[in-house]
Amino acid sequence: MARPLDRPRRDRFLLLAILPGLGLLLTFHYLPLLGNVIAFKDFQPYLGLADSPWVGLSNFRVLVEGDPLFLTALGNTMVIMLLQIGIVFTLPIGLALLLDSLLSERLKRTVQTILYLPHFLSWVIVISIFNELLGGSGPINTFLRQHDLGTIDIVGNAAVFKELVTGQVLWKEAGWAMILFLAALSRIDPELYEASAVDGAGRLRQMWHVTLPGLRSVIVLLLILRLGDALTVGFEQIILQQQAVGIRASEVLDTYVYNNGIVRSDWGVSAAVGLVKGLVGVALVLGANKLAHVFGEAGLYRREAR
Repeated sequence: MARPLDRPRRDRFLLLAILPGLGLLLTFHYLPLLGNVIAFKDFQPYLGLADSPWVGLSNFRVLVEGDPLFLTALGNTMVIMLLQIGIVFTLPIGLALLLDSLLSERLKRTVQTILYLPHFLSWVIVISIFNELLGGSGPINTFLRQHDLGTIDIVGNAAVFKELVTGQVLWKEAGWAMILFLAALSRIDPELYEASAVDGAGRLRQMWHVTLPGLRSVIVLLLILRLGDALTVGFEQIILQQQAVGIRASEVLDTYVYNNGIVRSDWGVSAAVGLVKGLVGVALVLGANKLAHVFGEAGLYRREAR
């Protein structure tokens, strides 16, 4: 009979190998959670965390009483979140299906490489590219101006800022997300397609009855993970463009926490908003995971029946 310490002793080198990563995770992800106590204090940097006075739930009143700037940030966040889930999450599925249908492996690899390369660019570069292409002196508006077709006002236009942000995320991340769905497609048994073809199923019926069911578990898993981060709609991306379009059009929860806490030194309220945002993300993950179990999917985890 194996003793309790046999496996740790046998895997000691593997356990040692994960210590650096575990240390980084604890240092930069879990220890900072202790700073959420600021949400219940009137934090003053010169007094420090320990000596700043407790204020209970006063900092959370902004969530109930409806500070206009907070409500603006919440509304913008919800709109961008719905756009990103509806478009940025679903389009990579379609791209994966189209790319998987290509017969030439060389062409497939080339297109795949072109599509996921933007993922490795920083947001500074991505926004610079969009500004150069869509700006008033960019090649698109220059062409339209030369042919007396008028110009399009996109960069710096508050009315289309949310669509612009969604387009930037789509261009940068769609190819990278597509790789996960391509990996799931490669696991589908080819004999299922052959059997459906024998039964007279065309390409559309094969996609509906074979391909999409084969992708369902991956789609559910990624959607649950996305919901956990749903209220995070891109701090760096938006803060870089906020000055051009103004606060009212671009303020989201992440930039509200930064502007209210770091810029205006209202640390307690910003911590309260950030804490509630994190708790809502956890609730969305747990709720979506429970809903996945109702529909027979494993989700993130499943409790073993005793």
